[in-house]
Amino acid sequence: MVSLVKQPLLSLLPSCNATTQSPKQYPFANTPFKSSQSHFHGLKLTFSNPSSSLTPLISKTSVIVSAKVNKGSVPPSFTLKDQDGRNVSLSKFKGKPVVVYFYPADETPGCTKQACAFRDSYEKFKKAGAEVVGISGDDGVSHKAFAKKYRLPYTLLSDEDNKIRKEWGVPSDLFGTLPGRQTYVLDKNGVVQLIYNNQFQPEKHIDETLKSAQV
Repeated sequence: MVSLVKQPLLSLLPSCNATTQSPKQYPFANTPFKSSQSHFHGLKLTFSNPSSSLTPLISKTSVIVSAKVNKGSVPPSFTLKDQDGRNVSLSKFKGKPVVVYFYPADETPGCTKQACAFRDSYEKFKKAGAEVVGISGDDGVSHKAFAKKYRLPYTLLSDEDNKIRKEWGVPSDLFGTLPGRQTYVLDKNGVVQLIYNNQFQPEKHIDETLKSAQV
C-alpha cells in the first residue's frame, strides 16, 4: 500500500517567482526626462544639473502629490473586463467590503509576490465578507494566464488605457516611469477606509489591508 504524506494546502500552490522570458515594458519607461523636477512618494526632487547629474536634492518647498481619491471619499465607478472577458462594475461589490489594488504589470517580481500574498490570505478576506480586485494595464489574455499560472482565486481587471488609474489619481513611481502600486479598501457603502502605497515591499501590507476590511 502506498503511503500518502499530507501536505499543507499552501505548499501545493505554485511558486510565486515571476519567470517571464522578456521583461515587462512599463508605459513611458523609455521616455527621456524632459524636466529637472519629479515627484517620488510625495517629495519634490530637484536635480542640480539634469543633463549631467542624477543626484536629487530635496526641496524645502516640497509639494505633496495627493490622489484624487482620498480616505472618506467615494471613488469614481468603473466597468472593466476581467480575465474571462466579462464586464465587471465597481457597483457589483456594493454591500460588502472590497479591496481594489492597482499594480504595475503581470508577471513582474513585485506584482507576482503581491498577487500570491493576496491569494494566500484570500480565505481570510472571504471570511470577512470582502472581495479582492486587482487592476493593471495588461489585457485579458495576460490576466488569464497570470491567474491560471499562480491559481489566483480573485478578479483581475484590464485598464488598458490607464483611464481608471488616472481617474482614481494613483501616483506613479520612479520619477513617473513606473505605474504606481496602490491599494484601496472600500467599506460596504463604497467609502474608502484605507489607502496604502508600497512599491518596493508589495506583499507586506496584506495584514493591514485585511484588518481594515474586517472593520
